[in-house]
Amino acid sequence: MIGYVTLGTNKFGEAAKFYDELLGLIGAGRFMENDRFIAWSTGPGAPGISICLPYDGNPATVGNGDMTAIAVDSRDKVDALYAKALELGGTDEGPPGERMPNFYAGYFRDLDGNKLNAFCFG
Repeated sequence: MIGYVTLGTNKFGEAAKFYDELLGLIGAGRFMENDRFIAWSTGPGAPGISICLPYDGNPATVGNGDMTAIAVDSRDKVDALYAKALELGGTDEGPPGERMPNFYAGYFRDLDGNKLNAFCFG
């Protein structure tokens, strides 16, 4: 259903490096890009995450209540993504743990303050 999610950035080069390293942990690579936009995915037809410089020329801002969730297949991958995000300069929004039965997630913000989580079921 979802093709990709786009997150605005004011730090295009730094954000590109952040997501190259972070999403590389789960096998995602760049699948579309130009000088204002980069998108990553794990494969053809899989959902993606992208960054962009806002096309209206105004600064990117963080949406209150917006969050992008990255689905993975194990708690180890949730832990690894969360730790890598913090290592790359992201900030903590809630360490990995079981939030409800069979839902394990870790929450963080990227370099621009966009909120993300990594999660798995089971």
